[in-house]
Parts: sequence; structure tokens; C-alpha cells
Amino acid sequence: MRPIKEKTSRFHFDIKWVFIFVILAFLLVFLVFPLLYLLFRSFFVEGSFTLDAVKRIYTYSLNWSALKNTLVTASLSMVFGVLIAFPLAWLVSRTNLLGKGIFRSIFVMTYMVPPYVGAMAWTRLLNPKVGTINQILTDLFGLSESPFDIYTTGGMVWVLTTFYYPFAFITLCRALEHMDPSLEEAARISGASPLKTLFTVTLPMMLPAIGASAIMVFIAAASCYGIPSIVGAPGRIYTVTTRIAEYVATGTSEGLTDATVLSLFLMVLSLLLLFISNFVLGRRDHITISGKSVRPNIVDLRKWRIPLTIVVGLFSVIVVVIPFLSVISTSFTLNMGKSVFASGNATLNFWGNVFSRSSILKSALNSLLAAFIAATLGMIICVIMAYLLKRTNMKGRRIPDFLIAVGSGTPSIVIGLALIMTMSGKFGINIYNTLLIMIIAYMIKYMTMGMRTVVSGFSQIGPALEEAAAVSGAGWFRRMRDVVLPMLLPSIVAGWFLIFMPSFYELTMSNLLYSEKTQTLGVELYLYQVNSSQQTAAALACCILLLVLIMNLVMRKVTKGKFSL
Repeated sequence: MRPIKEKTSRFHFDIKWVFIFVILAFLLVFLVFPLLYLLFRSFFVEGSFTLDAVKRIYTYSLNWSALKNTLVTASLSMVFGVLIAFPLAWLVSRTNLLGKGIFRSIFVMTYMVPPYVGAMAWTRLLNPKVGTINQILTDLFGLSESPFDIYTTGGMVWVLTTFYYPFAFITLCRALEHMDPSLEEAARISGASPLKTLFTVTLPMMLPAIGASAIMVFIAAASCYGIPSIVGAPGRIYTVTTRIAEYVATGTSEGLTDATVLSLFLMVLSLLLLFISNFVLGRRDHITISGKSVRPNIVDLRKWRIPLTIVVGLFSVIVVVIPFLSVISTSFTLNMGKSVFASGNATLNFWGNVFSRSSILKSALNSLLAAFIAATLGMIICVIMAYLLKRTNMKGRRIPDFLIAVGSGTPSIVIGLALIMTMSGKFGINIYNTLLIMIIAYMIKYMTMGMRTVVSGFSQIGPALEEAAAVSGAGWFRRMRDVVLPMLLPSIVAGWFLIFMPSFYELTMSNLLYSEKTQTLGVELYLYQVNSSQQTAAALACCILLLVLIMNLVMRKVTKGKFSL
């Protein structure tokens, strides 16, 4: 895309440099400096270099167990997630599977909701004592004990997989839809069957996208806090994130130091994987993506169409429908040891709690306000940066873009801890225990989602109208207001929602950064689940689910179906 030419004078002041400087300053202060200080603090305790904290943390048996559990659960979730995602993505993107549009919407539902809601659902279903599925199977087959125990490593891997495979599914669907079909067509003309073409042509071409999506699932699973804390903690299966949270909860200087040293593992691991994804696998995208405007041929499943539709339907019911129904039924259940349909066991009391308790209403207001501001400020940055990337050749414009990607790839718990260490007054900025620190954390973590959406929007809009406005003498601000923003509006709306939604129900960073006055909905729900009333937590989770679904429908309608999850 060629840059827009403007009328220039010998001493022309370009306002775009100011925007680059402000955005870069924001990222340096609230992302780069905190992460570098976190690294510094790991090796310099009380001003002098020492490895004592590193030795203490990484030789303690419980922490070593947490490291191994993190690697094992994240690796298995990555493998199973990709093994599930690729066949599903191929079926809904490249075949004549029945109802594939409906299935696609169902498969991304778990992407739209907080992972800890999934943990709540599966503990209700597979609890070894009162789990619904366990009770049904025990009664049906006359078993002496429950066949499943959710509070195990296998149980944690199952929940992580079911809630993070959509990361790979969405990525692979987009890659399959934009793949150059010429080699596949050549294989079919040569007599290769659809299955042979899949394994000999499609799969090798998709390897870069598969690798990138696998890394996304691994980072998400390794940095998750909600699922390990709800599923792993009762079974004494600790992960790095739960151990970091425990160290921070001590409230001592030594506890923060230990948490910092332990977070170093996640930070180094995620940055290494981010480098592999962006600079190694990213360079091979040209193998898969065609520069031509083509649409891959749809594979006729023939006699396998109905059987595969049934299999995919069963998968969607087990992985998506049943857990969500479990959360809904729990919210109406008075005695969790009995069925919601048992006489006198159905109640609306817990839904009443959601709309009457001041702590929940205050937390909801905090979440709405923080997510709204984070999404709005984030999109302002994203629109400006996307314009500079796609419409100009200004030097240095790729640095903020790279830092935004680094923020996205950094585990949430590391971002939260880094902000605690640096934004508590020690370096002249004290925003700890305020809503502002949470807004900044959300922006750092989720801006890349809006950035990718707007960049994609710019790629689909030609520069002709803007060039005409520039030739007519319109300045940059006027062109942005009258030409660029109206054409880019669907992408801006979609990007805003994609930042707002995860910020609204975020738990990991919020759990570290909240105070009594800034408690958010994600923290409120988590505290009800682990400490108070699981039924109230379920009712609150249903409200979050309903809000997210409504917002997704609004996004689809506003963008005329162009953007939705």
C-alpha cells in the first residue's frame, strides 16, 4: 500500500511524530520499564547482585513441581488443542459439512467467555463426589466409585484444552480460507483423493499456521490462573501462576521478590515463543497465503457427510452445550446435592443476589468503567498506529507495533506483577490500588486484538479517496475525520468489542491489582466460587455469558456480519 502524499514545506511539522512519541512513551513507561525492572529485581536484591533468590525459588520442591505441572499441562493442552482444532477448522472451512455455520459459532463460544467459568462448569459435572456426569454413570453402570475426577492433572488438561482450542481453531479457519488452492487442485486433477490431498498437500502447507496456533494455545494455557486455581488447587496440583499469586498474597517484600523470580520463568518462556511465532514461523506465511483473490474449493464429503456431522454435533454438545447448561442449572439449584428438577430444589434467590447485593453491583460498575476506558483508549492508539503502518513510511512506526505484540504475548500475571513492582510510588508514579492501573494492564494485554482488526480493515480500503482529499488540501486530521474513520468504522467497532470483552471479565491481572474499592466482576465471581456460594457464582457467570453473547450479536449487526467471534 503506497503512502499518502501530502503538500509539504521545507520546515513542515508532522503531527504524526507526536503521536508516535506519545504512544511509544506510554509503552516504554508501562510495559518495557516494568518488565525490565522485573528482570532486574530477579537478580539484584537490596541493590546487590545475587542468585540466592533464584536458587531458593527454583530448588524448592513445591515450586519445581509447579514448573513441571505448568509445562506438562500447557504442552498437553497445546497438542490436544491443535489435534481437535485442525480437523474442525478443515470441516467447517473446506467441506460441505451440514450446519457448519452453526458449528463454527458454537466452537468459538468458549473463546468468548472467561476460562474460570469453564472450570466452574466442569467441577460441577466431574466432581468425584457429587459431579452430575459421575452420578449418572455410577447409577447407570452400577459402579462402586466415580469414573472421573476433575481434580487431577488429566482433569486440568481437559478443561484447559476445551477452553483454549478455539485459539487454534480461529487461526486455522482464517488460514484455510485464505490458502492458495492451486496445489490442491493440481493434486485432485492428478487423481488424488480428498483425504490424500489433505495429508499430502493441505497439511504441509498449513504447518506454519499450525505452529503459530500451537504456540498461542501453549502460552494461554501456561499463563492461565483461573482454571488451575479452581481445578488444580483442591487436588494440590500447583502451577506457576497459582504459586505467584500465593507469594504476592503474603504482602511482604520477600514474597514479592519470590513472585518476581518465579515469574521470570513465564516471561522468558513466552518471549521466546513469541519470537519463534513472529520471526521464524511468520516468515513462512507466504507458503500458505495467496496474493490472488481466490476461494478454495469445497470438498464433497459424500457418504461421510452425515456421519461426520453427527460426530461434530456430539463433540459440540459434550464440550460446549453441556458445560454451559450445567452453569445455568447450578444458578437455579438450592441444594447442589440434588437435581434442579427435584421437588422444591429450584429457586431464583441466587439471581436475586446478583441484582441486589451492593458488592456485585459495584464490581460490575468497576468492570464496565475499566473495560470501556481501556477499549476506547486502546482503539485510539490502534487506529493511529494502524494508519501509520499502512499509509505512511515514517521511520520508527514499527517499534510501537512490536511492543504492542510483546504486551499481548506476555502472561497476564507477569504484567500484573510488573505493574505492582513499578507503579506503587517507588519511581514517582503511584497508581496502585486504583482503577487506572487495571485499565493500563488491560490495554497492554489486549490492544493487539484491536490492532489486528484495524490493520485488516485498512488493508481492505483503497487510498484513492484519501489521496483525493490530500490533493484538495485537506490536512491529516480532517482526512481522518471525514474520510478514513467513516470507512473504517466497522473495523473500529469490532476492535473496540474485542478489547472490551476480555477486559470486562478479566481475572488474572485483576486478582493481583484490585483493592477494596476497585474490585471487578471477575474477582467477585471467583471469590463467590471458591469462598462463598457456587450458585451465586453460577448466576453471575450466566449474566456475563448473556452480556458477551449480546455484545457479539451487536458487533455482528453493526459491522453487517463482517466481524464477529
